[in-house]
Amino acid sequence: MTMLDDPALDGIFLRPLADGREIAPLTALLHRAYARLATMGLRFMATHQAPEVTAERVAQGECLLAYDGNRLVGSILYRPAARTGGSPWLDRAEVASLAQLAVEPGLQSRGLGARLMRWAEARAAEDNTEEIALDTAEPATHLVAWYASRGYRAVETAQWSHTNYRSVIMSRRVR
Repeated sequence: MTMLDDPALDGIFLRPLADGREIAPLTALLHRAYARLATMGLRFMATHQAPEVTAERVAQGECLLAYDGNRLVGSILYRPAARTGGSPWLDRAEVASLAQLAVEPGLQSRGLGARLMRWAEARAAEDNTEEIALDTAEPATHLVAWYASRGYRAVETAQWSHTNYRSVIMSRRVR
């Protein structure tokens, strides 16, 4: 068993985004996965982004998808340090990032998100970066707590022009 295998997730396999035909289903998954945050009044990009924005974002790194049979049920975007930026912490040469972590609502809290994050963290280590960072809404305390339970620490805050909340940037060492 590898670090990406988990018996509780039997039948779910991971693979890289293959081509542009997956952009529309990925966008729909992002909307479903982030819907709870939208009902909280938080305007994450993933709550409403168009397929063109999804395509632009996945072009910034490597997108891993999770499938249950033919059904897309999860995703994560890994951005190497050279493509990570936008704040003093994220501009550092030794910091990679992850984004667009999404899990089908009916599968949330079953380990798939952690499995996807392990992959992104492993990619950062393979790239010889020291840290991997992410950002989330400061008011989404359940997410901040979950990332903290995975070893992420708050390093700074940011106010992005496309959000209606202050973001907390969290990071953890990968090597």
